[in-house]
Amino acid sequence: MSEITGPVGSTRFGKVEPLALSDVRLGEGLLGAWSRRNRDATIGHGIAKLESEGSLDNFRRLVGQSDAPFRGPIFMDSDTYKTLEAVAWELGHGEDEALRAFYDHTVALLERTQAPDGYLNSAYQRADRDKEPWTEFTHGHELYCVGHLIQAAIAGKRALNDDRLLRVAQRAADLVTERFGSPSSAIYPGHPEIEYALIELHRLTGEPAYLSTAQAFLNRRGHGLFADGPFGPAYYQDDQPVRDSTIMRGHAVRALYLNAGVTDLYLQTGEPELLAAVQAQWRDLVARRSYLTGGTGSRHRDEAFGDAYELPSERSYSESCAGIAAMHWAWRMHLATARASHLDFFETVLYNVFAASTSADGRAFFYSNPLQRRPDHGITQEEASGNRLPWFYCACCPPNIMRTFATIEGYLATKTDRELQLLQYTRAHLATALGGDPVELDIDTDYPARGTVRVSVERGAPAGADLALRIPGWCHRFTVTIDGTPAEATARDGMLRLPGALRTGATIELTLAVTPEFVAAHPRVDGARGAVALRRGPVVYCAQQSDNQTDVDSLALFTGEVSEDFDNATALGPSLVAPALADPRDPDDIPLYSPLSATRTVPREPRRATLRPYATWGDTDSDGAMRVWLPSATTE
Repeated sequence: MSEITGPVGSTRFGKVEPLALSDVRLGEGLLGAWSRRNRDATIGHGIAKLESEGSLDNFRRLVGQSDAPFRGPIFMDSDTYKTLEAVAWELGHGEDEALRAFYDHTVALLERTQAPDGYLNSAYQRADRDKEPWTEFTHGHELYCVGHLIQAAIAGKRALNDDRLLRVAQRAADLVTERFGSPSSAIYPGHPEIEYALIELHRLTGEPAYLSTAQAFLNRRGHGLFADGPFGPAYYQDDQPVRDSTIMRGHAVRALYLNAGVTDLYLQTGEPELLAAVQAQWRDLVARRSYLTGGTGSRHRDEAFGDAYELPSERSYSESCAGIAAMHWAWRMHLATARASHLDFFETVLYNVFAASTSADGRAFFYSNPLQRRPDHGITQEEASGNRLPWFYCACCPPNIMRTFATIEGYLATKTDRELQLLQYTRAHLATALGGDPVELDIDTDYPARGTVRVSVERGAPAGADLALRIPGWCHRFTVTIDGTPAEATARDGMLRLPGALRTGATIELTLAVTPEFVAAHPRVDGARGAVALRRGPVVYCAQQSDNQTDVDSLALFTGEVSEDFDNATALGPSLVAPALADPRDPDDIPLYSPLSATRTVPREPRRATLRPYATWGDTDSDGAMRVWLPSATTE
């Protein structure tokens, strides 16, 4: 099998290098199961929705193959491109007749619909809109769509060695660089995304104009192009230049995509001011503006970050696309710094907000990911649904989910010439090279349900090489053995380095203490004040009504012993059972506001609360309450 480079190729200034997708073969673990579900169910479901919702007809109408009007939001083309990217990566895993037919048909359709100058956007290419191309940079999304076209084309080239879509994307990219890449242009995208697509296209082709145009877009941001936008300039991250930005603000997906692009630019140029800016914003993200689940964005009105510590549970927006964007940024931050803390956040997103985004059967999705659902929650809009839905009018999330699952193996490990770093743990086979020497190893684990990770070195580097294992930030105790003998090793900055461990026949066993622990929020997080949550390893838990006979909104947890119920387990881990107190009163009999003295005299009744992995909520209960944060009984 020829090497298939993933979505991020080799960088100039990265401290570590990604493995090729073809270096990793997922096994029967959790990530392998998610990958197979994506291939067998989700992508086919998505392709059918592109047909029924009009995304493909929007292109066909341009060449006389459909008489349907334009349907969907103005950025509808991006749904096709993201799905096309997912399909290309999956075909790189192995041929599939239906996926190949979709890929070939769609690429040919795009070839026919592209204008002679390279322009391609089905919302603007026919005279049924009152706007001309390149006139709506605030919300027109033309550059955003080109970015997703480029990323689909990169997947086609890397996974399939197919130049057809790459030629389409390069013509579009050449038009963008010609019109907006020169110093005479003041334009930059209302919705960032094209920046890191152009940088990756530069990595693929070597064309300097793609890098310089991405750099120009990032350099111009903050100069007031969107000062009159309906949500204000901060919504577009246009209130200050990227090098001066220190906090996360505005539309969450835009902000995270922008920072992924800034980090990518650093990875190509090595400019220290860029790294300093994204490091400051990273610290702000993890310290003040992210949920326990890894969700980001607390405001529904503008899908935006709120004030510091503004993290309400039931109004958590935590868009699925924002989770994916956070993973993109975290991965690039790790490449830039080799700091494991970025991967701790990646892992939190992966096993919680991202995992929750998709139903068990792979055919329904959350757009937003709250940490609480009240029992009388009504579906006022599909983005705030209390249930997973099969699709959305604004369907940005499902295709984004597809392309992420299609490349999930690319996030397991990185390397240098002398070291292989294992970063996420799942059953997999790795075959790569360090400094030109082939290395092959097998990983066996039931992580995150259990904390034992066994690494068998099937082929070691002849010159000798080191193995590094990430010790997650949540882990308070671990042991490691090499060929059954305890190893004296200390983790530094989240990485446990084992010199010379990559020798043929060696067996390394890492045991992480995966035990339930109670978590409290920062005292300024009013939405969780006086409450606790349960986490087991990287997996956040929630109380769902269908798992409990007692009204979960009446429960308060004791921070005492928690039992693990492996008879009621998922691949993410067992159910947890915790001691609790329940308020026996009917909520309708309780005044909305009462004297504190009256509430203190209410007797509480002992109960046992059952909690499940947050990512599985809604799989078995479409109506009842759900809570991640529950009041602490010690404050009762």
